[in-house]
Amino acid sequence: MKFNNAFFEELGNSAGVVDLVKQAAEDVAATARATAPVDSGAYRDSIHVEVIPNRKTRTVALVVADDPKTMLIESKTGNLARALKGTKKR
Repeated sequence: MKFNNAFFEELGNSAGVVDLVKQAAEDVAATARATAPVDSGAYRDSIHVEVIPNRKTRTVALVVADDPKTMLIESKTGNLARALKGTKKR
């Protein structure tokens, strides 16, 4: 059996699939913001989604936090990992 790789590349970058990927990432980001530890609120407010389009086979969405203290907070709480595990799958 031989797969049509061009078809799957097109499918992985189609508008419908990209929308599903973005929405799933937004759900995780919302969970992460809701469960984030809050001191100044900078960490919580820095949680956002970055979409990386035009990868070879598919579009990817990342949930990231870019506060300077993110690594420290994540090492102590694992907030982003817990948000990913705790978000309801579609």
